[in-house]
Amino acid sequence: MERTMVGWGNGLLGVVIFSGSLPATRVAVADFSPLFLTSARAVIAALLGAALLFGLRQARPARGDLLPLAIVALGVVVGFPLLTALALRHITAAHSVVFIGLLPVATAVFAVVRGGERPRPAFWLFSLLGSAAVAGFALSQGGGGSLAGDLLMLAAIVACGLGYAEGAHLSRRLGGWQVISWALLLSLPAMAAMGVWTLPGTWSGVGMPAWIGLAYVSVFSMLVGFVFWYRGLAQGGIAGVGQLQLLQPFLGLLLAGLLLQEPVPGTMVLATAWVVLCVAGARRFSGGAMARIAKPR
Repeated sequence: MERTMVGWGNGLLGVVIFSGSLPATRVAVADFSPLFLTSARAVIAALLGAALLFGLRQARPARGDLLPLAIVALGVVVGFPLLTALALRHITAAHSVVFIGLLPVATAVFAVVRGGERPRPAFWLFSLLGSAAVAGFALSQGGGGSLAGDLLMLAAIVACGLGYAEGAHLSRRLGGWQVISWALLLSLPAMAAMGVWTLPGTWSGVGMPAWIGLAYVSVFSMLVGFVFWYRGLAQGGIAGVGQLQLLQPFLGLLLAGLLLQEPVPGTMVLATAWVVLCVAGARRFSGGAMARIAKPR
């Protein structure tokens, strides 16, 4: 029980860090293109991860771990950031939250398929109720969609859910920070090429807020957050701890209100309270972690 609680604590800290991505990205894309931002944050995080791996003399992954690491890289390093950046060319940020509400369900499905977890039926009820609350809140705020944008967001959610579940499964053997660091390193050549291809024509128009936003999504959203997130998923159970993602849209809106002076609707408080109850219910029936996380090598 104590180990599970620690896992939920690590997972919550990861979600709080990820929640800062929304306001940081909003600031960064004011001066950077979405494609450059996607590649630049991956390259910076990969270089930091490589320094950690080689500086601490971590053993290389086994050959059998390369395919799962590639799945993690395609899911959370390349797939989700790139697909959402492309989707936001067609839909509003408010509309995209409808799909973010589906991410915990997608993570739970892949926890069953890839992680061997077996949540109880009541877990799925609370998970779906929480997702419905997030989607309902997003729809109540308005914002249009399009078929192309919706399909891109659905693909992003599937990619991210798979990457989360696969990474958490690997974390039980390799350790949380090692998994995301190796995944980032695997994606480095492709992301570096994309970064060169999408380099801004001039740097003179890039303001300090955009640089700060890029730094946050590179260091915290792309690396530090995953250290806590993967460890939390592995310790507390992928399906259960994954439900904490339901809180991410609301925490992001709250941070946007505090840091960017954006309006925070009163309905958000009610929706957040309902989501917290759903997360608590999902935790009760999640079944916990199926395996113990391995000591980092």
